[in-house]
Formats: sequence, C-alpha cells, structure tokens
Amino acid sequence: MINKLSDIFEQLQDGNRVILSVAAAHDEEVLLAIKEAVEKEIITPILIGYEDRIIEISKEIGFNLEGIKIIHKDTIEECAECAVRLVSSKEADFVMKGLLDTSVILKAVLNKEWGLRTDSLLSHVMIYEIPAYHKLLVTTDGGMNIAPDYEQKVKILKNAIEATKPLGMENIKVACLAAKEKVNPKMPATVDARALEEDCKAGKFGEGVVVEGPLAFDLAISKEASKVKCFESEVAGDADILLMPTIEVGNGIGKTITYFAGGKSAGVIMGAKAPIVLTSRADSHESKLYSIAYGALIARK
Repeated sequence: MINKLSDIFEQLQDGNRVILSVAAAHDEEVLLAIKEAVEKEIITPILIGYEDRIIEISKEIGFNLEGIKIIHKDTIEECAECAVRLVSSKEADFVMKGLLDTSVILKAVLNKEWGLRTDSLLSHVMIYEIPAYHKLLVTTDGGMNIAPDYEQKVKILKNAIEATKPLGMENIKVACLAAKEKVNPKMPATVDARALEEDCKAGKFGEGVVVEGPLAFDLAISKEASKVKCFESEVAGDADILLMPTIEVGNGIGKTITYFAGGKSAGVIMGAKAPIVLTSRADSHESKLYSIAYGALIARK
C-alpha cells in the first residue's frame, strides 16, 4: 500500500516507462517537472509545442533532450489535438496539459472523432499527503463538476475508486460529505449520500468498497470526533475518499489542505480513456511532478 506520494516513484521503478504526451510543453515549470520525471525513469515524454522555445528553455534548465521526441505545432489548439491523438492512437499512454487553457485540452479530449471520451463523466481527483492524517486522502470533485446530481455523483465516485485502487488499498472507504449525518429532504447532499450508500450495499461499486453517508467532514476524518458524538461507523475517522457535494466544498477543502495544513498533492482528471494530468500554474513544481507520477501509476494499472 502506498502511504506517501513519494512511494509512487518506487512503484514505477521497474524500467517500464509509460509514454506521456505533453500539450504545449513550452513552459519552464512544466519542463522542470518533466525533466525530473525523466531522470527518475518513470516516463518517456513526447513534447508538443513551440519547438524553438522548448529547446531554449531546456538548455536553460539543463534538460538533456537527446532521444526525446519534439513535435512542433503553431497553435495551442494544434498542440492539444496532437497530444490527444497520440493517446487515442495508442502512441502515448496518457496526456498532460502544458501552457494552454484547460478548456482547450478538454475540448480535444471530448472530440467525438479522435478524442478520449467514454460513457463516463470527466471528473477531477486529487490525492493529498497531509501531516495531520494517517494515510493518503483522495478528494473529488473540486475542479470540474459544479453541482453534480445523483447520477453524476455515481460516475464521479466510480472514477475516484478507479484512481484509488492503484494505491494498493484492499478496502476503500468512502465518505459522502454533507453538513449533517441525518437525511434531510431539504438538503439534497444528504439524500444523494444515503442513496450512494445503499448503492454500495447493493454492489454497485464493486468488492472491497464501503460507502457511507451523509457524513460531516469532522466525522469522516477524525476518530476523536466520532467518539465524542457517539457515532459508530466503519468509515468515520478512516476515510480514503471524500466525495464532495459541490465544487465549492471540494475546492475549499483542497486549498485549505494545501495552504493551512501543509498538504502535498497530486491531481488527475478521470473518466476518459486515459488519465489527464491537469495542474494549475499556481501548483508547486513538486505537485506537478507528483501529478505526473500519479497519472503514470494509473495509466499502467
């Protein structure tokens, strides 16, 4: 079982590198992360973008491009299309967003002719290493789906479970977050959470998965809080996945973990034919590297 983000690198140290296509790779922070991933021997990148700029930046940061394929494209739209086509044609295993808007890469991913769309829903999955928590914590969705309904939450949860399994957890415990533990018809999050719990009991999410809800945040992650409130639960205080009721909750909790709790993170988009590494320009170089490694781990599984 992987207990720290750095453990992911060890899981990838068997010489079987995965191929990563990078859309609009002409960015220093992106190339720094790619450089380190190459040095750790976990990926073989294909760099798509402004070739002269990629070469120039690589010289500045000491990135040896010998043996690395560069594909020049004149526009960011062409970069996105090329990167996605490489994955859909199985010339690459997964894709990364470089120096271009998220909407541009997602438009390419969702192209009906050569994109990576499936019957699922695209959703954002973050994994956090938090000093105050006893294991890695997965959260979803704080980056894509604004106010998912019940059916969308089913797909979001399935995506998160798929992204969590490569971490080696035998039993995946899911907490469906809400503001209280009792179902209230006036609070849709509580209704959806209970429905998802019943779905799990009926086998909808497969073996080795326990879904409980509604659960307030404190009960999901704190054994002490559950004892004080006399709340008995298999998931309480030991959640692996936090399913968010809305994007605001997911976004807020994620940024609180990063900026107040000193959490390290990695993030990918699931629901396509391959994981999509999508990082923010505000993300640290370390976070970008972890996201590449996490995407590589999922792509291999």
